[in-house]
Amino acid sequence: MRLDIIGGGAFGTGLAIAFANGGIDITLWARDIDTFVGGESNRLPGHKLPVTINVTGDLGACTAETALFALPTQALGGFVSAHRVRAKVAISCAKGIDRSSGLGPSALLADHIPQVAQLTGPSFAADIAKGLPTALTLACEDNALGAHLQQALSTPTLRIYRTTDVVGAELGGALKNVIAIAAGAVIGAGLGESARAALIARGFAEMTRYATEKGAQAETLTGLSGLGDLILTCGSEQSRNFRFGHALARGETLPADTTVEGLHTARQLSESAADTPIADTVAALADGRLDISGALDHLLNRPLKPE
Repeated sequence: MRLDIIGGGAFGTGLAIAFANGGIDITLWARDIDTFVGGESNRLPGHKLPVTINVTGDLGACTAETALFALPTQALGGFVSAHRVRAKVAISCAKGIDRSSGLGPSALLADHIPQVAQLTGPSFAADIAKGLPTALTLACEDNALGAHLQQALSTPTLRIYRTTDVVGAELGGALKNVIAIAAGAVIGAGLGESARAALIARGFAEMTRYATEKGAQAETLTGLSGLGDLILTCGSEQSRNFRFGHALARGETLPADTTVEGLHTARQLSESAADTPIADTVAALADGRLDISGALDHLLNRPLKPE
């Protein structure tokens, strides 16, 4: 199989390494080719790229039938609108909701590329690049295409499951980032592990409620793209969303170029009429409308109700 990976950040690079080691012919497009020096990327230091990977800054060199987009959600729509991509099949790795349109990643791609799918689930770029066992979900409404991609993309270290529930897979990946910010804030504020566990459980209930109202299947949220990814990002400082929440609670900041998709998603949900108290609190905390003490009071003083 030939595969173009559009996006040379940490995640795109990690996938390129794993797929190349699995025997897939990879062209990796990066906006800033200067980040690749000495056979590795400074976005993912310490991980040598197989020599078989063609790293390029020329989008015209991407001629494979299938392209995987490892771009942030907020950049994805603008990119595919501004650049001609030759692929007939597009796979998104983005996790979020586009702020300008309210659309998920696959819908952004579907306006420009005939067939689309979503690759998501609990995964850190460094783990993938190291060849550590990782399981992901491939969501595609076309079951035959999904089965083909599942077989083509599975490697000895990447196990791909599939579903036709694109809405559920996308929202699981988007919403868990919001809860990860809240979990980071809980730990950053010194509220303890019991509070984090409660936050994760109630956050999962909020994720499931919102996603099913949008047409997702509840069982999708219990899988890799929902609960699996939630567990990973709420429990590790490798998660940028977790680190953002941790820094927020401590009055600190992350580097300006850090992508925090959960913040965009929290703001999107807080502006809707949906019942999303955790997302509302995250947005208010990030925007300075609540401090950490006020955020805690906001959640703990909600009316008591059955679980």
